[in-house]
Order: sequence, then structure tokens, then C-alpha cells
Amino acid sequence: MPLRDHFRPPVWKQASWEGFHGMWPGTMAQQLSPKLPEGFMVEPRVHLGSFYEIDICAFDGDEPHGRMSAVNRNGGLAVATEAPPQPTFVAEFDPTEQYAYEVLVFDQERNRQLVAAVEIVSPANKDRPDHRRMFVTKCAALLQQKVCVSIVDLVTIRKFNLYADVLEVLGQTDPSLGPAPPATYAVTCRSRRLDVGTQFQSWAYPLVVGQPLPELPIWLSDDQRVMLDLEASYEEACRVLKIIP
Repeated sequence: MPLRDHFRPPVWKQASWEGFHGMWPGTMAQQLSPKLPEGFMVEPRVHLGSFYEIDICAFDGDEPHGRMSAVNRNGGLAVATEAPPQPTFVAEFDPTEQYAYEVLVFDQERNRQLVAAVEIVSPANKDRPDHRRMFVTKCAALLQQKVCVSIVDLVTIRKFNLYADVLEVLGQTDPSLGPAPPATYAVTCRSRRLDVGTQFQSWAYPLVVGQPLPELPIWLSDDQRVMLDLEASYEEACRVLKIIP
């Protein structure tokens, strides 16, 4: 079945991008899991910023805070705490939240070392320069750590190619991108150890609405890989959410 445009009718009236984006990593993980050699495991991960996910929680108990009670537990008078010092600088602040939809592959025999990551681009990753920079920096850092990185970008409403931006950070260019890199694409990148140094490799494919999605190699080591059938996992996510062509 062909790739749909999830940001225009009729698809955006059938299912939200957020629902599809949350479902797709799970179907990718289901497809990859039986293909992985013994000792490797895969898990989907969705992070929508601190507003939606809290890793460390602090709870407000029943005890008053900010100042001590007028009477302590022993019945004596309690001393009020001092007011906090005033800040030396105050300004409006809009914290940048990095949205992440990804599939991670770990080598359990190496203490759950991350060996591959599939990053699914969201509109928020492409809407502002700082968001694009954060996404690109993350991918570049993973590649420098010898983690295989795949980027899948279905966002038709933002005309940026984050793969090209990753290459720029790494000091590389891909001639196949041409002067106007496609806004939707799928690519796998890795850095491979050679006897004389390290080699950068990528497998890049433009994604076209109405056309099937490709397979991507997911490298577990320099000479081990499994294939991720984007088409199959994509169709399964669309089927579950009842998204029709």
C-alpha cells in the first residue's frame, strides 16, 4: 500500500498524527524483535517533553512548606524559615521540549549497550531552528558513538531535510540529495571501523506520497544487520488505526 499524507485530508480527518506517530514505533519493534539474534532486544520509546513524561517525581505532602508551622511536633514554637533570596535576573522563558519517537536496539550481552536507533521525525523536530539543531545534534552524537542511526521523515508540511543537516555537522555531503533535498525520506547512517580509520556509510531513499516505503538496514555491529521493512510496519499501524489510503 502507498505512503499517505498524514497532514492533509483525507488522512488527517481519519486519525491524528500523534496517534499514528505513537503507534508506529510499536509495530516497528514487533517486526524487528523476531529478526534479532540472541542477545539483542528492541523497545519502542515515545517522549513528548516533560509535560507528558516525568522520569523523577516529587510529591507535595500534607506538611506545610515554604515556612514552618507555628507549632512544632513537640508543642514548642517553631521558627519561621527565612525568605528565599531574590533572583538577580528574571526573564520570560519558553523551554524547548524535544519530542522523540524512536525504536532502540540494545545488545544485552554488553550491558544493554545501545547499538541502533530509529528516529521518527515529528513536525516539532522541524518547526524551529533550535528544534532542528537539537535533533541533528542527538543523531550526530549517536553516530560518533558508533550507534547505527535511521531517520524516517514523513512530515510533508516542513521543508527541511534533517539528514542533510546531520551530514553538515559531520562535515559530509551526499551528492544524491541534489540542490533541493527531499522533505520526506528514510535513511540509515552508520560509522564503520576500518583498519585505517572510520568510514561513514548511509542508505538514503526519498519517500513519495502514493509510493511504497523501502526497507532499511539496521546495523547491530560492523558485520551484523537486520532489515526493517518500513512498508509492513507502516501498514500495520495504519490498519490498527483504520487509516485508509
